[in-house]
Amino acid sequence: MSQRIFSGVQPSGNLHIGNYLGAIKNWVKLQDGFECIFCVVDLHAITVPQEPKELQEKIIEVAKIYIAAGINPEKSTIFAQSQVPEHSELCWILNTLAKTSEMERMTQFKDKSGGKENIGMGLFDYPVLMAADILLYDTQVVPVGDDQLQHVELTRTLAKRFNQRFGETFTVPEAKLVKDGARIMGLDDPTKKMSKSATSEYNYIALTDDAETITKKIKKAITDSGSEIVYQEDKPALYNLINIYSLFSERTPQEIEAMYKGKGYSDFKDGLTQVIIDALKPLQEKMKALTDEEVLEILKSGAEKIRPIAQKKVSEIKEKIGLLL
Repeated sequence: MSQRIFSGVQPSGNLHIGNYLGAIKNWVKLQDGFECIFCVVDLHAITVPQEPKELQEKIIEVAKIYIAAGINPEKSTIFAQSQVPEHSELCWILNTLAKTSEMERMTQFKDKSGGKENIGMGLFDYPVLMAADILLYDTQVVPVGDDQLQHVELTRTLAKRFNQRFGETFTVPEAKLVKDGARIMGLDDPTKKMSKSATSEYNYIALTDDAETITKKIKKAITDSGSEIVYQEDKPALYNLINIYSLFSERTPQEIEAMYKGKGYSDFKDGLTQVIIDALKPLQEKMKALTDEEVLEILKSGAEKIRPIAQKKVSEIKEKIGLLL
């Protein structure tokens, strides 16, 4: 029997090429070798304020991106997290085992809270909800970028803690670090990861950006000093742009270096722009062809398919800890 994978993306901000290259593109490849569960993690999105109508639209948009990118609802399960209430129920149970000292060490919380006061409890607690997402389905493998490794480690800790206290209940998952495209950096700041919540639209290329917008954003992308097209870590802006070029074109960074030997940034950026436009065009066309009704039906049937697994797991957990069924 194949191993089970769980992963998801928040329906907040604009999904960008970093999300695609670092996660979704790799999920498509994993479908043939694993039993895959891909969730639109909408409960995670509400850890920061959302406009209700916009949130609903984003949930559908993310599901459309999954399907248009090649995630097949016949092979994989696609659903929205809030459609399976056992995610929230298990989160509360795991909260009774998680320690505040563990949560305070989470680097993503530190980054997102930025030392501000009046931070919502959801932002502090969302790694426990992530643990519930994973443990609910006896997930064996979690594909993540290196920025999420700490959360998978917390998930493993909570699973072991529960198992030690109440007997073998949870599968202890392994993180599968996605190396290719795991860290696509901002076009306006190559020292920070590309972010869908960035204040500047020139930080990222959204998966829904048209050709004109992509051209404008690549033209404005910052570059390093000098004019040679070289793939070196001490030239972080160019290093990032060549990585993007490489992942979209299936050429190695060294091949791209050779292609632009003796040429300047203008030629390189023109080539990169065209590669991105050509790669995103089929995805965007497939998205346009999908109706909201079709997508809502896929999410509904995915939730109906997966929920019995979640219900069975929560019943087992309640029995172990002494709650009434």
